[in-house]
Amino acid sequence: QVQLVESGGGLVQAGGSLRLSCAASGSIFSINVMDWYRQAPGKQRELVAGITGSGSTNYRESVKGRFTISRDNAKNTVYLQMNSLQSEDTAVYYCHAQIAPREPRYVFSFWGQGTQVTVSS
Repeated sequence: QVQLVESGGGLVQAGGSLRLSCAASGSIFSINVMDWYRQAPGKQRELVAGITGSGSTNYRESVKGRFTISRDNAKNTVYLQMNSLQSEDTAVYYCHAQIAPREPRYVFSFWGQGTQVTVSS
């Protein structure tokens, strides 16, 4: 049973920082792309940042220069360092990963349970 567990959300003042973590556990053969998405109240879920197994990254325009995604392949963990947080960053943040379990060895899409990030102005 593969699962993603997030941590690190919370309440922070505008201009502050938070670091989100997401650890994949279970019977894992390989992990491809790992992403962070977010969903604000009344809005659609949107991609925030992604990172491939080789370390290539992509970011949505509004977080470039403020957020940094990284991963530790040995720990099956992805991180999102969020600096200079703004009220517009308030949302539930979800970890997502494309994972091939040991059995069956096909790539599936897995989601974490979400962690709340609230930025007060």
